[in-house]
Amino acid sequence: MTMEPDALQEAIRNAPRRPGVYLMKDGEAKVIYVGKAKDLRARVRSYFGGTDGRRMIPFLIPRIEEMEFIVTETEKEALILENNLIKKHRPRYNVNLRDDKNFYSLRLDAAHPFPRFQLVRRIRKDGARYFGPYSSSTSMKETFRYLHRIFPLRTCRDLEFKTRKRPCMEYQINRCLAPCCGLVKGEEYRRVVAEAVLFLEGRSGTLVRQLRSRMEEASEQTRFEEAARLRDKIAAIETTLEKQRIVSSSLRDQDIFGLCREGERLQMYAIHVRKGAILGQRRFAPVKTRLNTAEAFSSLVKQYYSAGVTVPREIIVSEALEDGELIEQWLADKRGGRVSLVIPRRGEKKALLAMALSNAESALRAEAGREADAEELMGGLARALMLKQPPRRIECFDISNIGGRHAVGSLVAFTDGEPDRSRYRRFRIRTKDEADDYGMMREVLERRYGDGADLPDLIVVDGGKGQLGVALSVLRDRGIQGVDVIGLAKESRDPPAKRPSPLRRDRDRVYLPNRKNPLYLDRHQKALFLLQRVRDEAHRFAVTYHRAVKTKADLRSVLDEIAGIGPVRRKALLACFKDVKKIAEASREEVAKVPGIGENAAQKVYDYFHATEEGHPR
Repeated sequence: MTMEPDALQEAIRNAPRRPGVYLMKDGEAKVIYVGKAKDLRARVRSYFGGTDGRRMIPFLIPRIEEMEFIVTETEKEALILENNLIKKHRPRYNVNLRDDKNFYSLRLDAAHPFPRFQLVRRIRKDGARYFGPYSSSTSMKETFRYLHRIFPLRTCRDLEFKTRKRPCMEYQINRCLAPCCGLVKGEEYRRVVAEAVLFLEGRSGTLVRQLRSRMEEASEQTRFEEAARLRDKIAAIETTLEKQRIVSSSLRDQDIFGLCREGERLQMYAIHVRKGAILGQRRFAPVKTRLNTAEAFSSLVKQYYSAGVTVPREIIVSEALEDGELIEQWLADKRGGRVSLVIPRRGEKKALLAMALSNAESALRAEAGREADAEELMGGLARALMLKQPPRRIECFDISNIGGRHAVGSLVAFTDGEPDRSRYRRFRIRTKDEADDYGMMREVLERRYGDGADLPDLIVVDGGKGQLGVALSVLRDRGIQGVDVIGLAKESRDPPAKRPSPLRRDRDRVYLPNRKNPLYLDRHQKALFLLQRVRDEAHRFAVTYHRAVKTKADLRSVLDEIAGIGPVRRKALLACFKDVKKIAEASREEVAKVPGIGENAAQKVYDYFHATEEGHPR
């Protein structure tokens, strides 16, 4: 509910004189800005008293209709709460880091008698060792590949490890020591684990010295095959080391953030250094803001480290952050040790920062070029399809089913010609259980545009006149105007009796409202290619979901046949084994260990999959 002007002024006058967070809302009660303060009353009064000179203030103040205050015990608590609220509400006038997903790390559970390395996105306090994070999937996969090429540790999951009766292919190609089948002693396996840990910790010099000593010892004792294997391992490690660039003689863990600004556009670039070597680099999506640089930079760094990534001992930044000392305290709590924010003036750190700044500047220029290309592409598409405006955001729908069974719908979104996966949606069809593509499309569109909010510039439906008519009907019923709608379908193949026409065979055709014949975009190849990408992505997304739904339903149908296995036990088995084949291969004891199953039900499951009919397994 919107406050009256007098009520807003009263709220500001009565704001608490304590640390906390303030939320500014517009006339629709939507949060448009979140801030924190040591003294809430003094802070919010500065907005309306003309003492705050930030560029965003003239744009923000006229839109404020309501204010909310949340008091905290300390300013540090306010900082944490502010960051969480920004991530939750995505306010218009705050900076939002779009690349805040957790990066990959390597996890090693040292408590397991035969531990393995796992790729994980979240670091937990579970007693395991974590290495990383790896800022790109490419560097992560490369590290993982080298790791298992040099150190033949198991890669199988614990369930497979317990049930395997003979070595797998990894053993045959010398990528695993096969502890599952008892082909390696625990002591020897642990030694390989220790070597891999030295490698990941960057202590490869120590590792090479140890291996060389063992190689010489094996050679002296005429164990030449073992000496040859150690020699090859040393060579592989040294080859890997040659590819790693040592950039810091201090061998510290460091994150370096360079920020480049042009007008209202900010570009951040990060370089991650571990044990003196560059572990990875990351270019973040550019952000557009009227905030001053110190506040924007501070917000970006806070959002990055709140995503669960490892906090290094030293963080190098290109300029001072707002509330820098407070951020240091917050990061020290997350790390469990001291953290320093550093603005270098000379030496290796200055060189690293220059590298990050150069990459940030290059990324910002490249983004400007991509935006220019996107504007040209959107303008060309608008002209080709006679749209009301260039379609900066496109939403495309597709339906996937088999004779009406396991029917699902998909929504994919493209912004400025690129996939916008945060807007993807999946739909289970609820109202139809028979083949009715039009009815299914209507259901999906009604569920998406039922409230008429957050509309795209262009809606694309996979199909012809019928699907287009359904989409127009849904928008008309909802009173939605100003949104362009098209149908995109493939041209049917020519009948065998007719001579194929190379000009019309399998061509995509576009159906427009109030136009009888379809439109062909042969003369607008870029526009056609974009529409094909959007349509194909919607189809891929729908088919992937359909297969997942069908697989789960098939699995449930098999378990339905087992007497005494109801919905709760079926869910427990599915959560544990994921696959019918794994349930069938599991022993009676393994099934009984599943929470909620018990000995009697485990016996029924085991008997079902191991019963024989005419001498053959079921």
